[in-house]
Amino acid sequence: MKIALLGKGKTGGKVIELINDNNLPHTYTVFDRSNPMTVEQLRLHDVILSFLPGDVFVDNIEIIKSSGIPVVTGSTGFKWTDELIQGLTAPWVYATNFSLGMNLVHEMINTLSKARNLFNDYSFSIHEVHHTKKLDAPSGTALTWKDWVNDDVEITSERTGDVIGDHILTFTTANEKITLRHEALDRKIFAEGALWACEKVRDLNIGLHNFQSLSLKELLK
Repeated sequence: MKIALLGKGKTGGKVIELINDNNLPHTYTVFDRSNPMTVEQLRLHDVILSFLPGDVFVDNIEIIKSSGIPVVTGSTGFKWTDELIQGLTAPWVYATNFSLGMNLVHEMINTLSKARNLFNDYSFSIHEVHHTKKLDAPSGTALTWKDWVNDDVEITSERTGDVIGDHILTFTTANEKITLRHEALDRKIFAEGALWACEKVRDLNIGLHNFQSLSLKELLK
């Protein structure tokens, strides 16, 4: 598989490391400031994998769409709108978090979200911690967790050191507390999930697909 890798930052670099260290059957071309993407160059690849900052991704989305090849993107910090996905001619997969283990978290949160059936007085809160270079707050993962809870959720954010990603969901009643935590120990988990999505995206229908929904189907087979 020929991958057009947009950005080789913290996670993009892990994709390169994973491919090289494990002799995976993939080749890649890095597109960044020193090698700007063009429609013609993108079309020489099987799939586009983006870890660009959200604003940069949006600024280049017309070039990406014009290539007509499948896209896997972990770019965050913006909202998907009908205007952004208008004119897609290939399948796209997007994620706020490429951790395959996040699907287990999804199932756990789905259970916690049923708290309203048992309790009248309760609250949910999420605290997320990331490295100091992460610009968006709250994180896309925290917002996704809030959607999964489907209730009022207080979100707090912290930016410190080189923390990869630490998310804590707390469910509290007057007499008990339940805590669910997902901590990323190595950015390779995101690289692994992204490459998994690259292998799956070419078999999908044209349009925008959510990574969590796609991988959850595999989990529940």
